[in-house]
Amino acid sequence: MVSNISVGELKGLNNIIDLRSIQSYNNNHIPNAINIPYEKLLASPGKYLNYNETYYLYCYQGITSSKVCMILSSLGYRVINIAGGYEKWILEKED
Repeated sequence: MVSNISVGELKGLNNIIDLRSIQSYNNNHIPNAINIPYEKLLASPGKYLNYNETYYLYCYQGITSSKVCMILSSLGYRVINIAGGYEKWILEKED
C-alpha cells in the first residue's frame, strides 16, 4: 500500500522529488523539489535514495508517482506519494 500526503502538508518538508521530465521541472515545480525523472530513479534508486530517509514523490497527477512509490517501497525505501501531484499543487497554490 502506498502512503500519501496532501500538497498542503508539504510546507517545511525536505526530500521532495519531482519525477517529471527535466523540461517540465524547468518550466515550474514545487518549491524545494529536486528533479529526478522516474526512469532514472527506478534504474538506479541507490544512487539517489538513502534507506534511512523519507522521500516525497510527485509527478503531474500523482499516478506515476504512486506506482514509483509502490516499487521503491517494495525495495525497502521510505517513500510517500504527494496526492494529486503537481496539478493539485498548482490548483491549491492559486487558492
